[in-house]
Amino acid sequence: MRRPVALRLCAVLATGAVAAAAGVALSMPEASAATAGATGFASQNGGTTGGAGGQTVRATTGTAIHQALCTRASSSTPITIQVEGTVNHGNTSKVSGPSCSTADGVIELKQISNVTIVGVGSGAVFDQVGIHIRDARNIIIQNVTVRNVKKSGSPTSNGGDAIGMESNVRNVWVDHTTLEASGGESEGYDGLFDMKNNTQYVTLSYSVLRNSGRGGLIGSSESDLSNGYVTFHHNLYENIDSRAPLLRGGIGHMYNNHYKSLNDSGINSRAGAKAKVDNNYFEDSKDVLGTFYTDAKGYWQVGGNIFDNVTWSSPGTDNYPAGPNPTSNTTVSIPYAFSPDPATCVPSVVSQTAGAGKGLRVSDGSCTPQTPSPTPTTPTPDPTDPTPTPTRPGGTNLSLAAGADGTSKADGTSYGNVRDGDLSTHWSPSGSTGSVSVKWGSATTVSTVTIREAAGSAGAIGSWRVVNHDTGAVLATGSGAGVIDIPTTTLSKITFQITGSTGTPKVAEFETYAS
Repeated sequence: MRRPVALRLCAVLATGAVAAAAGVALSMPEASAATAGATGFASQNGGTTGGAGGQTVRATTGTAIHQALCTRASSSTPITIQVEGTVNHGNTSKVSGPSCSTADGVIELKQISNVTIVGVGSGAVFDQVGIHIRDARNIIIQNVTVRNVKKSGSPTSNGGDAIGMESNVRNVWVDHTTLEASGGESEGYDGLFDMKNNTQYVTLSYSVLRNSGRGGLIGSSESDLSNGYVTFHHNLYENIDSRAPLLRGGIGHMYNNHYKSLNDSGINSRAGAKAKVDNNYFEDSKDVLGTFYTDAKGYWQVGGNIFDNVTWSSPGTDNYPAGPNPTSNTTVSIPYAFSPDPATCVPSVVSQTAGAGKGLRVSDGSCTPQTPSPTPTTPTPDPTDPTPTPTRPGGTNLSLAAGADGTSKADGTSYGNVRDGDLSTHWSPSGSTGSVSVKWGSATTVSTVTIREAAGSAGAIGSWRVVNHDTGAVLATGSGAGVIDIPTTTLSKITFQITGSTGTPKVAEFETYAS
C-alpha cells in the first residue's frame, strides 16, 4: 500500500449546520456515558448490555469460548466471557449444544444474545481467527486484538473479516479493540469491520483499525440497504486504502476519529446513505469523504473537522469527492446525547485511549482521557443481593463441559443446574443434607472448586466435604460456600457433600478449575 506525500496544509471546516449540532451536543453532555455502558447508536433500541447480570467465566482458547456459549441454559442466558492469551486455529474447535451454533476456526456468535467477550489479564489476541456475529443481538466485544484474518490462502477464517456481522443483527458494541491486517485483497485479506444483511444499532468506539486494504463496509451491495444506525467515535484508522467506512444506505455517525494515511478514499457515502461527520482529524490522506466508485450518490453533514495535508481528486464519472472545501448536502438527526472533543486534540486523545490494552480509557469531552470507574470488566455486586460473590480462580470452568448427578433433589430443582452457568437456577437436596456431583467422560485434573449459592440462600450451607468419587478420598472439608482449594487431583467425578445446613441449601453453581 502507498502513503501519500504532499506539502502539509491545514484547513479547518466549520459550518453553521454543525455549529448548531454542536450546540445540541453541548446541551446534552455525555461525560459519563462510556463508564456507564454503550455509547452511540448501540445505546438505542433498548440499549446494549451484553452479558450483564449473568455468570462470568474465563477462557484461554477459542474452544473454551464456544464451550461457555454452548453450555448456557439457553441461547439468551446472559454470560460474560473473559478471554486471556492467544486464540488461534489450533485451539478453536466446533462445540455442539442446544444454546449455540459454532464452527472450527472462527468464533461464532450465531443465533444467540446477551454475550460479552472481554480481554483481561495480559490481554487477548485472536490470531488469524475472526469473530462472526450472525442472527444475534445484544453483543459486546471489548479489549481484544483481532489480526491477520484471511479469506484466501491459509488459514482462512470468517470470510477474511476481523469482525463481521450479518443477517438480522441488532445492538452490538465493539469497544477498545485493535483490528489489523497485513495487506489488502491480493494478500488474502478483506474487511476489518463489516456489516451486512440487516445489521443495525452498532457502535465502534476507541478502537484501532490499521494496515488493511479495507477498513469496513455497511451493506454488501447497492441493493443491501437494510443496514445502518452505526456510530464510529474515537477510533484510529491508519494506513487504510479505502472503506473507512463504505456506507450503503442508512445513517452513520462519525465523530472524534483520527484518520491517518487513507491511501485511496475514506468515508464513502453511497446509495442514499447519510453520514454525519463531526470533529474528526484527517491527516496525510486522499479523498477522505465523498461518493466513490459508483454513480449512486450518498450524502453528508460536516462540521468541526480538520483536514491536515489532505489531497482531493477531480470530480468525474463514479467519483464525487466532497473536497477540497467540504460542505454539508444534508442534515442528519442524532437521537442520543454526545459531547465531542474539539478536533484539535483528537490525535492526542485517540493515541491515549484507542485500542486494546489501554485500560479502557475514555475521553470526557474536553480533551482529557480518563480511566472509567468502575471499569466494565469488574462489575460491582448488587448491594441488595445478599449472596456474596466468591473470587473466581483463573482458567476455564471445567464443569460447563461436564455432566452431573447426586443423591437426591428437591422438587423443581435439577442436578444439571449446578453446571449450566446460570445463577438463577439451582439444585437442593430433598432434605437438609445431600450431595451433588460433577462428572466427565474422561479423567480430568482439578485443583480448585467454587460453590455458589442461589440468591436469597446465603449461609444456608453448613458443613461440607469435597470427595474424589472415584476413590472415596476426602479432598477438603469446611463450612459455607466459596472458593475451595483441593490437592491437584485427576479424577472423572467429584462430589460436594453437604453434611449440615441452617436452612434449605441451594447450590447455584458447582464450578471446577484446573488452576
